[in-house]
Amino acid sequence: MQRSSFVKLLLTAGAAITTPVSLAAKRLSGKRAGKGFMVAAGKDRNDHSISLMEGDTFFTKISTADTDGGMYLFESTRVKAGGPPLHIHAEQDEWWYVLSGEFLIKVGDEQYTAKAGDSVFGPRGIPHTFAKVGEAEGRLLILYQPAGKMEAYFKAVSEGVLTKMTDEEKNAYRKERGVEIVGPAIGHLKQ
Repeated sequence: MQRSSFVKLLLTAGAAITTPVSLAAKRLSGKRAGKGFMVAAGKDRNDHSISLMEGDTFFTKISTADTDGGMYLFESTRVKAGGPPLHIHAEQDEWWYVLSGEFLIKVGDEQYTAKAGDSVFGPRGIPHTFAKVGEAEGRLLILYQPAGKMEAYFKAVSEGVLTKMTDEEKNAYRKERGVEIVGPAIGHLKQ
């Protein structure tokens, strides 16, 4: 092998090895939280909780901005039974961790009864839903990875953005933000 060919090979190999590292470093150097933080119990990371329905409060614990879009974590406190309709997130995994109360969580064809200390994972692209059951207040930690547009979507919905839209407009709005409704809620009765 000629010296010039050998040098070119080394330079090409070095670039191939360092490029993924450089891209990862660039991705992590965005607007991530530069230091640790604490969010107290019953408090929201942004000092402003949101509500999507009566008796349901979301407390952001780790904001999309904290992780440069890597994840979004919130605590959901639910007073009334029920939950969202069956839906899909094409690009986010979803994870539920029950803090208190009892929930039915459906992922694909599987349905789980989850109580305090239980967790359920829903991979992206798989239809899923959940519902609080029983009379007791229920509390969940819900994580989206990556965050996608979920935090902004929940904030907009809590501010009433969907109220003046037709069903077709609502579906398009949801889909643009990574949520596609594909069926009914599972209800508040155990199945």
